[in-house]
Amino acid sequence: MKHLQSALTASIILYASSASAFDPDDLKALKDTNSCVRCDLREADLSGAELMYANLFRTNLSGANLAGASFEGAVLFNANLSGATLNGSNLSGTKLKGAILCDTTMPDGSIDNSGC
Repeated sequence: MKHLQSALTASIILYASSASAFDPDDLKALKDTNSCVRCDLREADLSGAELMYANLFRTNLSGANLAGASFEGAVLFNANLSGATLNGSNLSGTKLKGAILCDTTMPDGSIDNSGC
């Protein structure tokens, strides 16, 4: 949880003063509750975040940097991961039913276009 807070705090500080694609309130909700249903986290930098068992149902993560993040047991049902980077991420036990994977860089570096 400490890693998640550090990564998210850095992201909030980095992007709060600039125009960004994601909603800072949604990022704060994720940080505070480890859940962000139907959130807009497009292009957010969540690299290295610990999102184990997070509820990200229908969350827009398109273009997000999720490299090295831990999603073990997370719920990503119907989440939009188009163009997201998951290099080195842990997806063990992650629930991806209905997730949009289009031009998504998977943990092994391959590109998944199954949801295009």
